[in-house]
Amino acid sequence: MKKIYTILLSIFALATIQGQKSKNNLIIGTYTNSCESKGMYVYDFDSNTGDFKLKNATDKVINPSYLTVSKDNNFVYSVNENGTKSTVSSFGYNPSSGKLNLINKQSSKGADPCYIINDEKNVIVANYSGGNIAVFGKNPNGSITEAKQLIQHYGKGTNAKRQEGPHVHMVHFSPDKKFVLSNDLGNDKVYSYQYNPNSFNEILKIKDSISVKSGSGPRHLTFSKDGRFVYLLQELDGALTVFSYSNGILKKIDETTILAKDFKGTFSSADIHISPDGKFLYATNRGEANSISIYKILKNGKLLSKGQVSTLGKGPRNFTIDPSGKFLLVAHQYTNDVMIFKRNSTTGALTDTGKRINLCSPVCLVFTKN
Repeated sequence: MKKIYTILLSIFALATIQGQKSKNNLIIGTYTNSCESKGMYVYDFDSNTGDFKLKNATDKVINPSYLTVSKDNNFVYSVNENGTKSTVSSFGYNPSSGKLNLINKQSSKGADPCYIINDEKNVIVANYSGGNIAVFGKNPNGSITEAKQLIQHYGKGTNAKRQEGPHVHMVHFSPDKKFVLSNDLGNDKVYSYQYNPNSFNEILKIKDSISVKSGSGPRHLTFSKDGRFVYLLQELDGALTVFSYSNGILKKIDETTILAKDFKGTFSSADIHISPDGKFLYATNRGEANSISIYKILKNGKLLSKGQVSTLGKGPRNFTIDPSGKFLLVAHQYTNDVMIFKRNSTTGALTDTGKRINLCSPVCLVFTKN
């Protein structure tokens, strides 16, 4: 009897552990000026079922349109996209309860910050309208210092409406954290900065830059799982460019498009991510397209199209793949929902689960441990 009891206890414990492993927190950043939103929301997400449950939310946080979580899972840093009044905020984060408590905020030193990253030493922000990159230090209590470095981009592009000046759209660590890459939609360049985390005022030092097709508007990029390739999505012409990558240097090796052959409407490329197993790449498109393109990543780094599907909403801004790789979630800025797709890990295909998180103007999705 005792032996049976022990076996049953072991099975129960194993089931409990597996259940815990399937749960992650999903933090969603929103725009707060177009509908009723509290700012950031934390959900419990089950990677076995795709089910979710609201855990907590902030209150009166202005436009936390992009966010990043510290490695130790204790802090969340967000931009507050608000024109020339834009700020960067630090929050204490309790993964268990999902509660976020504001620690402090600083001026973003540039209008309309749209991307933010962090490591143990610094928080780095891309200011879109300001056309610059701001670097903030971290204090032991999680608060952020005033900007330690400000890098201003210059130049413009051929699209008079969208490229009248520099528009920094992203900052992204290289896998080895030795470099920070930055896309500038306004001047059609991708910059590579050497990263010196312990420097006082020259944390980022220019290593190289590469120009892309005139008028293409580089928006987001991602690295291959082995770090040998970089995939760049251009907002203004729908191009998807493949580069080889080594020690801060990019070299173009291929290019395709996320536009369907017969598509004639308006479009605006949005986001790009690779599945956790490194085998598939996904890219979203807005405007009248509202689609997500699927690619298989070949051994030489090039991409093989596996088709595209509707995102089932309007304005697919940001998307993310859950840590298990089983689900892909798309945040729709204009239809106020997050669509949950089931992902086939063998084919890369996406199917609608019928599950939606209804939320005002979601624009950023980040999974964390709970």
